[in-house]
Amino acid sequence: MKSAELEEGSISTVELGGIHILVAKIGGEVYAVSGTCTHEETDLGLGFVIEDRVVCPLHLSQFELKTGNVVNPPAETPLRRFNTRVSEGTIFIEV
Repeated sequence: MKSAELEEGSISTVELGGIHILVAKIGGEVYAVSGTCTHEETDLGLGFVIEDRVVCPLHLSQFELKTGNVVNPPAETPLRRFNTRVSEGTIFIEV
């Protein structure tokens, strides 16, 4: 995925190595977390962004995009976070 394809404050999903990953650009930085809600296994790519959080479309759990931490229940388990790097405009995610 190209960094230019990901607008500031937006999210996108990718499948890497059989893992559903949510990619976000917040404050000019690219972050990646698991793309499935830990509460009811809903695709977070169908959710929406509020500031630096993704909101699950099913039960409105919120997760910090930078860390994967839960901000708002009913989810209790954080999302897995993946290291990212942008090189020559391409986003690389370590899985």
